[in-house]
Amino acid sequence: MIHRLLVKYAKLLWLVPALLLWGSFPPLAEKADVLFALAPLMWLSRNPGGYGERKTVFIWWANGFAYWLATLSWMPAIVKNGGPWPLVALGLVALAAYCSLYFAAYGFLSVRIWRWVKARSYWWRLAAILVAEPVLWAGLEIVRSRLGGGFAWNQLGTVAVNAGFGEPAALGGVYLLSMMVVMVNGSIAGIAERVFRKGGTALETIIPLALIYGTFLAAESSIRMPAGETLKVALVQRNFPCVFASGEAEDPEEAYAKLLQNVTYLQPELVVLPESAMAEIGRVDRMNAEVFAASIREKTGARMVVAGGNRLETPAGETAKAYNSAALYREEGVEIYDKVHLVPFGEFIPGDKLIPWLQRWAPVGSCTPGELKLLGDFGVAICYEDTDSAQMRRLAKMGAKALLFITNDSWFGRSQESVQHAWQSVARSIETGLAVVRVGNSGVSGTITPDGKAVWLEDSRGRPLVDRPGTMFDRIVLAENGVEGGGTWYVRLGDAPIFIVFLLLIAAVIMVKYKEHIEDIKLRSQHGID
Repeated sequence: MIHRLLVKYAKLLWLVPALLLWGSFPPLAEKADVLFALAPLMWLSRNPGGYGERKTVFIWWANGFAYWLATLSWMPAIVKNGGPWPLVALGLVALAAYCSLYFAAYGFLSVRIWRWVKARSYWWRLAAILVAEPVLWAGLEIVRSRLGGGFAWNQLGTVAVNAGFGEPAALGGVYLLSMMVVMVNGSIAGIAERVFRKGGTALETIIPLALIYGTFLAAESSIRMPAGETLKVALVQRNFPCVFASGEAEDPEEAYAKLLQNVTYLQPELVVLPESAMAEIGRVDRMNAEVFAASIREKTGARMVVAGGNRLETPAGETAKAYNSAALYREEGVEIYDKVHLVPFGEFIPGDKLIPWLQRWAPVGSCTPGELKLLGDFGVAICYEDTDSAQMRRLAKMGAKALLFITNDSWFGRSQESVQHAWQSVARSIETGLAVVRVGNSGVSGTITPDGKAVWLEDSRGRPLVDRPGTMFDRIVLAENGVEGGGTWYVRLGDAPIFIVFLLLIAAVIMVKYKEHIEDIKLRSQHGID
């Protein structure tokens, strides 16, 4: 009986990769784990053995589901801010199940490729290790980040960026880093094969490591720090209640005045307030907001104030449209940017413009997407937009001299969501070659240089300040004429090189499957089998 129980529960060891992968990200942030977390699963794809293809794909899916459930465990925190717990629980499970499908897809495709490769020469095996495995993973990450509004969260490359090894993102974005992480995992799987199954050669370790080293050298030589003017910036993290709260006792003008006392003597030129900062003042395009921003400029001596809020627009004969917006307030006037990349089931319910009664389920009301534009010299991202590398790349190509990210993560209370969210931002600076200023209502706030060095507003223990108010002052360097010299290679080419190879791989898998199907039909016909 004990033996049967041990055999039964030993199967749980197949979920160790999910545990290791989860541990790579906050709250544990054991970054080195990402280098070998997927190696056991990759080994299984190469050698399904007694498990078979279907069970191998299921193990990939189970690891994905366990990983995403753990990673997204901050979602239930929204219940305390008015989110209906049945819908929140359903959303957590549904999103985890959806994201785990990409694990399953990788398992299915990798098994198919390795089954074909094993019947070919060794050089095909090497090509699978160097190209197929890394590109498949990165391609699926790109699809997840774009499909249906996208969920661009916790790509493998995000760990490398926050571990200080993010330079290759300037060449191919965070997805190139994901490829490199998968390549390392594949090398470890290859070592295990040589030890336990007497397969492969040392080339499977030497060549990937040489490619990774060469990529880092190329990336380091391509990174150029901006050479424009220096801008003095004040970041204000007020930690006010999210929109579900019932009000605030402290006067917002007094609250911001107290926080800005710490940096006023440094004479900031730009003051950045978080998303929803104008919620208590009024709509961002109304007089109340302009007067409030003017008072901040007067108290600090700043030339510019950037703050988030909402606004309404009622075109003649049409229903009023709500926008989640950011505004740049200067003496010359106000410029407005309306958020483009809205959060499904947060800022709108899919199909709610066609079926209006669905709009009642949107937590902040049904918002309308705006048009991508610069605010002065700045590219602005509101909340989840800072995870959208393609959108930040477009802002860089439009001539942004720096990126400003404003968010309000107080929705998720005292959870690790805000730290995970901040991790996504670091890659955007390296990818675009632009300085980043990030301000969160409840954290995480700080600045990031184009080589990926982040300086966060910290608590007394040296950790990012979360769920507490604070103010930070820093200097950023603006790109002289937007992104100089055409920008980074990623700004010029984007995800196209990786995604084209990914599509070719998918086409090859389909063609091989079709050829096998035709051959099976011929074989059955020869033997008179219907």
